[in-house]
Amino acid sequence: MTTATAELLTVPEVMARLKVGRSTVYDLIRSHRLVSITIGRARRIPADAVQDFIARKTEEAAA
Repeated sequence: MTTATAELLTVPEVMARLKVGRSTVYDLIRSHRLVSITIGRARRIPADAVQDFIARKTEEAAA
């Protein structure tokens, strides 16, 4: 999927998908474990970045 067609999620949407709190999402962004972009003052996370994060965590758990 290209960036131009990527679905952008809000922090609350990512919170719901990962079942974590707001501070956890911002910690993941701050530590560069979850990719995000800023549009004006709004933080958006590409949906495929969330999927990549889940895949990485799943691989780590399996190792």
